[in-house]
Amino acid sequence: MAAHEHKWVKVSEDDIIVISAHAIPGNEANVSRVIDAFHRTGADVVHGGASPVHVSGHASREELKFMLNLTQPERFVPVHGEYRHMVHHARLAREVGLADDRVVVCQDGDVLTLGPNGMDVERRSVPAGYLYVDGIVGDVGHGVLRDRRSLAEEGVVVVIVTVDATTGEVVTGPEIVTRGWVYAPEADELLEDGKAAVLASLAEAAEEGATDFETIRRHTRRALGRFINERTKRRPAIIPVVIEV
Repeated sequence: MAAHEHKWVKVSEDDIIVISAHAIPGNEANVSRVIDAFHRTGADVVHGGASPVHVSGHASREELKFMLNLTQPERFVPVHGEYRHMVHHARLAREVGLADDRVVVCQDGDVLTLGPNGMDVERRSVPAGYLYVDGIVGDVGHGVLRDRRSLAEEGVVVVIVTVDATTGEVVTGPEIVTRGWVYAPEADELLEDGKAAVLASLAEAAEEGATDFETIRRHTRRALGRFINERTKRRPAIIPVVIEV
């Protein structure tokens, strides 16, 4: 309605919009944008931030106690709300007469077993928490998320160099390709200095007789990483591509 996209309802300056719910924590910015959008239509908006119009969607303490007295549970486990809400709900159950050993507050990962002799709880016995799913690949581990966060914050730099497999001397390159670190057309001087740092390191490696692929690759990555850190105080992901001929 605020975006003028509702099929049947068109809001105009003759309307009053009443939002009787509080914003869910984390959604305040979205709710604020909706309120602004309603004001742009010319309508007046009445909401909990300015008027006492909040209506809870949850039962009150007395209503919860009424349900407990009505159902007379033998055992009670709160299952909804934040942990603090479940603690207070459990207290209500004790207030209406349930014994302490018949009321249990559980968390995600706890295993509750009901048997003839009562309830038994195994705390944190099952893995529980957020599971990130990436398309059809499946769950995404912490290592992958850490790498993605690093790429988002620091960027990636690819350095490509061709070397003589026998002598270790540079045949072509190095070429530096960046994404998310610096904008190449505006950083020609910086990239040229980076290439010079890589060439100097590879020349030193060749003088020492280090001509194997892994050593050259390590020198390339280390030299460029040191240069980038000194010049920009950043640590992008560096991918060395060494081609031997």
